[in-house]
Amino acid sequence: MTPIHILVVEDNPADVRLLKEALKASRITCALSTVDDGEAALDFIFQRGAYATAQAVDLVLLDLNLPKKNGLEVLAIVKADPVRRSIPVVVLTTSENDEDVVKSYALHANCYIRKPPKLEDFIRVVRSIDDFWLTIVRLPTNVETPRP
Repeated sequence: MTPIHILVVEDNPADVRLLKEALKASRITCALSTVDDGEAALDFIFQRGAYATAQAVDLVLLDLNLPKKNGLEVLAIVKADPVRRSIPVVVLTTSENDEDVVKSYALHANCYIRKPPKLEDFIRVVRSIDDFWLTIVRLPTNVETPRP
């Protein structure tokens, strides 16, 4: 069985490190890729440019506050694409702005999670994401995406 492929879109190296550590403890085998800006996220998801040969993504953990293209822009583009709209996108951000929550769901985010400020709470949240999305939920089977 091919491992679940998670794309982490996060520009804070400390948060990426914590995510990796929390997911490493997972009972599910997963492949983890990271990018640190919105344009790289889109290139990875759409398998173009430097990411033309990247493995297709099964789940995206998306920060909203990103350089180049923000998370809402990335979300809008991914969910507008008929091939990639079925990829679950978990918004994982520090934003407490109610408008960001409303916009994220309007753009078809699969869920919106605020990053807790305390380390142990952050790890608990990441493990909850892991438990739900990689254990309970059945993700769509990765189908080959058309190459440009």
